[in-house]
Amino acid sequence: MDVGQPSLDQLRVFLTVAEEGSFNRAAQRLGRAISVVSYAIGQLEGQLGVSLFSREGSRKPQLTPEGQALLAEARAVANDVDALVAKVRSLQQGLESELSLAVDVMVPGDAIARILREFQRMFPTVPLRLHVEALGAVAALVIDGQADIAIGGPVAADCPEVERQAIGSVELIPVAAPSHALAQMQTIPPGETRKHFQLVLTDRSPLTAGRDFSVLSPHSWRLADLGAKHVLLREGLGWGNMPRHMILDDLAKGALVHLDVPEGPRFDFQLSALWRRDRVPGPAAFWMLSAFQDARLGQP
Repeated sequence: MDVGQPSLDQLRVFLTVAEEGSFNRAAQRLGRAISVVSYAIGQLEGQLGVSLFSREGSRKPQLTPEGQALLAEARAVANDVDALVAKVRSLQQGLESELSLAVDVMVPGDAIARILREFQRMFPTVPLRLHVEALGAVAALVIDGQADIAIGGPVAADCPEVERQAIGSVELIPVAAPSHALAQMQTIPPGETRKHFQLVLTDRSPLTAGRDFSVLSPHSWRLADLGAKHVLLREGLGWGNMPRHMILDDLAKGALVHLDVPEGPRFDFQLSALWRRDRVPGPAAFWMLSAFQDARLGQP
């Protein structure tokens, strides 16, 4: 037996009757006559070749096993169409069809999660593509057009293609494992840090080739992953700067020690919102930029 193709309207009537548990209440909700609702269900059952509701012995329609089995599928079809309509309306209103965001690994994860959770609520029809990179690789994604906007560090200051707006900073502090020689010194003399291996976060992009940021020692290991740097620091394989928010537990438990180095016990990693100068941020991107601005990163 060939199965007919039901209309979206028929599926919506089916769902409404199932949700209301009554042809009468379904008709009231849809603003139609009961006969119209009943006719739509009869037509749908005829097209599908199954009975969706059992009406015998009760004034209240009951879903048949076949109706129960098809309910989830009908709801999925209706939801997909609703999503399609919402997407079209978003596009008509000027909303982006997708938003690509790049963030520096230094940005606190809880701040990112909080902003993205609110973004999901505010823009449910805008898919998000998130990139997490370090240093110049963040700005490179914006320049190459792979990211619409970004939250990056000071390395973007010299990029003429990029517009930037300061939004805060992240405090970096020099640390080492308690077993490290620097951690065991009561007072670190000037120049002492240059005698020990420094673990340095390096860049995967050419934007900062040949440039160092807060590097004091000529003896260094270059790491492209902040998580790997964190692990090696705890293992005592060197000293280095880490964002304070990321190592609070380590400091509290004594797994890492804050080094009072004479060259400076802290370093503020300035963060900026970035976007290409030839591309005006859309509504969703503008909201995202404002949300990071309002987050007041690095401020009490």
